[in-house]
Amino acid sequence: MDAFAGRWPGTTRSASSMRRNPSAAWRHVDLILLGTVAAISLIGTLMVFSATRGSDPDNVNTATLQRHVVFLLTGATAMALVSMVDYRRFREWALIAYIGVCGLLMLVISPLGTEVNGAQAWFNLGSFQLQPSELTKVAVILVLASLGAQFGGDIDLRRLALLLAVPGFPLALIMLQPDPGTAMVIVAITMGVLLVSNVRAKHIAALTLFGLTGLVLVLNSGLLEDYQKSRLTVFLNPNAALREEAYNLNQSKIAIGSGGVLGKGIFEGTQTQLDIVPEQHTDFIFTAVGEELGFVGAATLLVLFGILCWRIWRIAQLSRDQLGLLLCVGVLSMIVFQMFQNAGMTMGIMPITGIPLPLVSHGGSSTIALFVGLGLVQNVHMRRFS
Repeated sequence: MDAFAGRWPGTTRSASSMRRNPSAAWRHVDLILLGTVAAISLIGTLMVFSATRGSDPDNVNTATLQRHVVFLLTGATAMALVSMVDYRRFREWALIAYIGVCGLLMLVISPLGTEVNGAQAWFNLGSFQLQPSELTKVAVILVLASLGAQFGGDIDLRRLALLLAVPGFPLALIMLQPDPGTAMVIVAITMGVLLVSNVRAKHIAALTLFGLTGLVLVLNSGLLEDYQKSRLTVFLNPNAALREEAYNLNQSKIAIGSGGVLGKGIFEGTQTQLDIVPEQHTDFIFTAVGEELGFVGAATLLVLFGILCWRIWRIAQLSRDQLGLLLCVGVLSMIVFQMFQNAGMTMGIMPITGIPLPLVSHGGSSTIALFVGLGLVQNVHMRRFS
């Protein structure tokens, strides 16, 4: 070894300094973040299997479980790859990603797109359905964070208009599908980034008023189908319990309520095993948690989400620049809104929308997009000293 050191002293010294370098990115992986993501994903995998295995113990269906595991592994790989590249370099690719997803959104509402449950939001790619609106969330976060960092907290009306134009165009395309759930998530992301970008309070108030007015106009327009309007508003009217649109809500309440404190046990939930709650492995996955794991299991899952959100917020505070801060806030806004909206709609305190529960619901595009967002957060943490 000494002979080699004498022949190539620079190489040996460089390798040694890399091992000792305290600012090396790999030394600052947030293990608590990774552990929390893994724990939530495992619970989600168990619940997806429970909701799709079927009621016949002699003929267990594992097809959905296998696809779900593939989605998780693909997402975890994407997270690792994203975290390997310095997040500041993504500013160079943000506009390209944004143009790409907007192009996909235009194509998906053409004859090339596939309609599912009244929304033309997917491309059929064999056994995989690509949903461009899920990828749009990450692209919007990248562009908003890049612009916000460039403006440096000095947001006048012209710059505010530019920031609003970023989500505005894809939002219009998403509402043409129509997909009000994803549109709500993008609005939440935008508001979260704007709040941290030092946008004036009067402008935030005006935007909130404008948004509420727009919501009323959409609900009273022909943009949404009647059943979609009913799903968005039925939670406000308990007397509508016998309406067809309230079936999901009624069954989800029954499932969660029947779980009690400790739940009925894995694979023992009546509503879950008999497939009584529609879309239980996707949008209504929280009902399976409530029925089979009970209050304790549901509370544990929410605590894990709380830890995840805390770690993201902590990483945002530790970020060395505005770009890292805004990236984390965008991802945090996405996760918090989806978590609260998804769990809330199953309990009747939020409108029923097609929003997946992060890391728990079955879905390829949503899972991969979320892992990419988490990769950006991990990236910021790993490079807070460089």
